Amino acid sequence: METVPIQMPDGSTVPVRLIPASGAHNHPVTPDAPRPVVVMVPGLGVPGGYYELFADGLAARGFDVAIGELRGQGDSRPRPSSASNYGYHELVSVDFPAIFQVVRDRFPESTPYLLGHSMGGQLAVLYASRIRGRLGGLILIASGTPYYRGFRGLSGPGMLMGTAAISVAANLAGFWPGDRVTVGGFGRQSKVLVSDWARLSRTGRFVPFGADIDYEERIARLKLPVLSITMTDDDIAPTSSAEHLLEKMPMAELTTWIQPQPLGHNGWILRYHSTVDRIEKWLRDR
Repeated sequence: METVPIQMPDGSTVPVRLIPASGAHNHPVTPDAPRPVVVMVPGLGVPGGYYELFADGLAARGFDVAIGELRGQGDSRPRPSSASNYGYHELVSVDFPAIFQVVRDRFPESTPYLLGHSMGGQLAVLYASRIRGRLGGLILIASGTPYYRGFRGLSGPGMLMGTAAISVAANLAGFWPGDRVTVGGFGRQSKVLVSDWARLSRTGRFVPFGADIDYEERIARLKLPVLSITMTDDDIAPTSSAEHLLEKMPMAELTTWIQPQPLGHNGWILRYHSTVDRIEKWLRDR
């Protein structure tokens, strides 16, 4: 594995992990048989390094893999502070293009597929809407929207109040001090990022701070292939939450699969074999 650090305009350093295809499934890249490169985006509060075993599993099936890092998470430095003012829009308009430039330089003949976990899936959809036809497709794992009406029973009001409380606390403190919360803290985060997240929970619409395009309108015009994988026993991104995200892409070529094992929101990352099986089948059917 090779790690390439990239620097963002605010001085943050974001590493990109690059894992070339290996194993018996590996094949030469030719114009008639391009090899997919799966570009992975972590979930909120999940370090990029946590996905390395899963990435190795994909590489062993013959796919190049890159793992991005969300700014301020994992091995990215510095940690978010009151000076941090990036949110959904800056991540997909600044960080993602820089990550993809590293991927193109390392795997110039491979076709990029963007894989997002949880909030990473939301960001993947936003990025796809910006660049339109330059992706082979999207893979969304345990990813939906936090829109409170997409949660059943008391989970809906709980999601609404929880995201609002986090956003208020982040604005008072200057950042979200999630690294001080022992359960479900989502790590230390930019106040703008959690504000965008809370707004999505409240309204059900992608209207991030500083947006230079109408993301909802662009997302509705996406026509690329999308694989959505939901996890059994996932309280953070249940099937109804995933469906709300997919409903925003009526023109996309949608494939859905529910992981029958009760792996929850993050358990699939280490117990990855059946998920890799499903992704491999979908990629080879393209």
